[in-house]
Amino acid sequence: MTIIAVFNQKGGVGKTTTALNLLAAIAQRGNRPTGIDLDPQGHLSHIFGAPAKHVDDSVYSFFVQQRPLADIACITKSGVVLVPSHMELSKLDAILGKGINIVTRLRHALRTPDALPGPIVIDCNPLLNVLSLNAVFAADLVVIPVSADYLSLKSAGQVERALNALEPVFKQRVPRRYLLTRYDKRRRMSGAIAERMKELIRPEEICVTRIREAVRLAESPAVGLDIFRHAPESRGAEDYAAFCDELVGAGFLN
Repeated sequence: MTIIAVFNQKGGVGKTTTALNLLAAIAQRGNRPTGIDLDPQGHLSHIFGAPAKHVDDSVYSFFVQQRPLADIACITKSGVVLVPSHMELSKLDAILGKGINIVTRLRHALRTPDALPGPIVIDCNPLLNVLSLNAVFAADLVVIPVSADYLSLKSAGQVERALNALEPVFKQRVPRRYLLTRYDKRRRMSGAIAERMKELIRPEEICVTRIREAVRLAESPAVGLDIFRHAPESRGAEDYAAFCDELVGAGFLN
């Protein structure tokens, strides 16, 4: 089972869009993936039409009440299994702290014999807190979406430094891939960001696939659909299918 965390410390870079459409692309290949929404804003849960009405029905109860993830998970209309979020997740740092037993809680739960079906994609919040640390410690791969603008690239550098700082704990380099999103080859800035990424980040950790800017891709979350259900012949569907194929080719997915 592969566990992928989608994380960036900047909002608006396509993080939830990437988690949503990676889950959908995995499903397109005949698997039933699981999504875990660790963002208190709950955008992924809302897009899948499965927001938790009560805090006990969300991933919050896993962290606070030790409730099994399988008891919280639901099957969405897209056929994706989802562990939904709740706004109360924003209080977890104050409640739990950041001890090693806390930040590895999700890792241990996902490696038990009765764990959730995989592959698993975790949509993180944009803060380096107890939730995102749980995702990073659990993950076999961290995907960092980087939109084609300078502020997003600066944030990617912050993520790189944060992941490097965790290496003494992991005793190895945290596996990661940087995914360029909202790319438009007609815009000079897109090309400049793509070149600058190669200077700041190891080239082998930058995805070959680029997610092109597209209206159908941008509007699909607003109508509660992944890009494959909303516009299966679109550039967005083509790009996210290619991204999934790239992860398969790199051995991160089957």
